[in-house]
Amino acid sequence: MSTDELLHAEFEAAASAVAAARPEVDLATARELMREAATMLDNSLALDSLSDADAAVVVRHLAADLTAVDPSAAVLARSLAVAEDPSGLDEPDVVAETYLVCAAVLGL
Repeated sequence: MSTDELLHAEFEAAASAVAAARPEVDLATARELMREAATMLDNSLALDSLSDADAAVVVRHLAADLTAVDPSAAVLARSLAVAEDPSGLDEPDVVAETYLVCAAVLGL
């Protein structure tokens, strides 16, 4: 699966999950916003320096973090957490930096 396909699949699933869990969230709006975020990240090439395995982890985490009540804080915390527990990542420093780059691309 390409990074673009992964972004769109994970972000759509996150939009559906947040709309199901929080009644104040409109599903169509959540999907549209997450689709736009996935497109922005794909177009920015922010994930291109990651291995396939690391990209999958980052995309999954970003999908969850972007649907948090405070996405900026969630992404920042995720970046900081990599330094504390880099297990399972091919290049933890690149992953931590990528979270911050993605936050900047999305204007968080």
